[in-house]
Amino acid sequence: MPLPSLLLGTAQWGWNVARDEAFRMLDLWLKAGHRNIDAATNYPINKNPVDFRAAEKILYEYVQAHGLRDLRITMKIGSLDNMRTPDINLAPSFILMMGDEYRRLFDDNLHCLMLHWDNRDDETAIRGSLEALAVLQKEQGLQPGLSGIAHPDIYAAINADLGLSFDIQLKNNLLQSDLGRYEALREQGKHRFFAYGINAGGIKLDGVYPSDSTFLRRGGDPEKVAAKLDKLRSILPKLNTDFVRPPVKTMNHVGLIYTALNPQFSGMLLGVSSVAQLSETLDYWRNLETYDYGDVWAALSREL
Repeated sequence: MPLPSLLLGTAQWGWNVARDEAFRMLDLWLKAGHRNIDAATNYPINKNPVDFRAAEKILYEYVQAHGLRDLRITMKIGSLDNMRTPDINLAPSFILMMGDEYRRLFDDNLHCLMLHWDNRDDETAIRGSLEALAVLQKEQGLQPGLSGIAHPDIYAAINADLGLSFDIQLKNNLLQSDLGRYEALREQGKHRFFAYGINAGGIKLDGVYPSDSTFLRRGGDPEKVAAKLDKLRSILPKLNTDFVRPPVKTMNHVGLIYTALNPQFSGMLLGVSSVAQLSETLDYWRNLETYDYGDVWAALSREL
C-alpha cells in the first residue's frame, strides 16, 4: 500500500517558529523532495492580532526569494482573526475574492482553497460557499477543500447535487479521531482525507512534561491520558522485537504509523516546530517507506 502524501504545516510560523527557522525548514523540505505545504489566513492562531496572516507572509517571502512555481499549497480561508473566535466570512463573494488574492500571491503554487472552521447550519449559505468553490475549480483549477467544519452531513447532502471532490482535513490520533463524524462525506467515496494533530497535541511517551511543553500549553491533562500511555508502553516492547527494522520509540513515531498506514487517509500534516523535529520526522518516514510496520498499526488500532 502506498504511503499518504505529507504536507508541511505552518500553524506555528510567526509565533513559535521564527522566519529564519521556517526558511530552514522549507530548505530541508524541498531538498527531501516534498512540495506540499498547508497554510491558513489565520495562522498563527496566537491571539496576537499583529500576527494575523504572518505565516503566509513568511511563505510568500520564501516563494518569491526562490522563484518557486512547483509547490502545492493548500490555503484555508474563512476566519476573520487569529484570536480563536468563531467569527468567519465564507460568503461567495469573499471566497472568490480570496481565490483571486491567493492566486495573485502564489501563482501556480496554489493548489487547494479550503473552507475553514465553518460552524454554520444554514443550507442556503453553505450551498453558496460550495458553488463559489466550484467556480474557482472551473476557472482557476483550484482543488476545493474543507477543514474543521461543524456539519459534514449538511455538506454531504448539498454536494450530492454539486458533485465536488473535496480534500478534507480532520483530526486523527490515538486519543481522538473525527473520521466517524465525516461518515456522510466518506460514503460519497470521492473525497480525499488528510489527518492533522497526529501527535495528539504533544503528549509524551514517557509522560513527563516541562512547564512550557506544547501539551500543557494547549490545556492537556496528563492524568487523562495516563491509562492509554500505560497501555501503549506495555505493548511497544512486543512490537520492537524485529531487529531488522528501526524500533518505535516516540509518540511521533506512533503518530506517523497510526495515520500513515490507515487506508482511509490520502495525506497527513506535519505540525513540526523546528528543523530538528522535521529532520527526525523525515528520517523516520523513510523507515516507513522501507520496512513493514503493518503489525504495529494493527496492534495500535486493535488495543488502543
